[in-house]
Amino acid sequence: MSERLSAPTTSYEHPADFSEYRTRDGSYTLYSPLLDERYHSVHGAVQESFHVFIRMGYAATSAMPLRVLEVGLGTGLNMLLTWVEADLAERNVEYTALEPYPVPPALLAALDHPAGLELPERRATFLDLMALQEGATAQPSAHFRFQLSTRKAQQIEHIDAFDIVYFDAFGPANQPEMWTLDVFQRMYRALAPGGVLVTYCAKGVVRRTMQAAGFTVERVQGPVGKKEMLRATKPL
Repeated sequence: MSERLSAPTTSYEHPADFSEYRTRDGSYTLYSPLLDERYHSVHGAVQESFHVFIRMGYAATSAMPLRVLEVGLGTGLNMLLTWVEADLAERNVEYTALEPYPVPPALLAALDHPAGLELPERRATFLDLMALQEGATAQPSAHFRFQLSTRKAQQIEHIDAFDIVYFDAFGPANQPEMWTLDVFQRMYRALAPGGVLVTYCAKGVVRRTMQAAGFTVERVQGPVGKKEMLRATKPL
């Protein structure tokens, strides 16, 4: 993996008012009344994550091994779903997640995503993965390897290092610094030719910013409750 990384910043705080929120498919996410922001859709945390990142992302590329960069690990649901898919398909996945604002362990335990997926046997390992130290790597199964970083997207300087980016930052209204031309140029450089970036967002300004960074962008079917989402491809 070719990369150039600036030094990480380590002093982050998680917003204090996030609490459990039951979504309409029965799965749980976190909700902040202060920001009026949720980590997942009210229509269903699992259905949204699976549609956006597995159906429209993971399944959209045949790369093997599949090198994933997640921008915004959050509650770890996208990672857990990818780990499960990798094991089911016996597909080797190398997963790097960025999360400068880690969710406190007590909230992760309360959400209990593994139990929500009827995989309680993965609970202890999942929580261990979410607690990895900066730069540490773990391999919880034969086909899945995971690395966690507290670096921000604005610090990523990888070149042709990933096959797919799961772009899962908070929305542009609450985290505008994540949806800039600079960030998408960094994502473009980080992807190998033919690589794909997927996000739940479908805003026109975001699509145009991705195009300005060099991506070919398409609007594809969104998850339940959302007509469209964006999928961007780095040309070969």
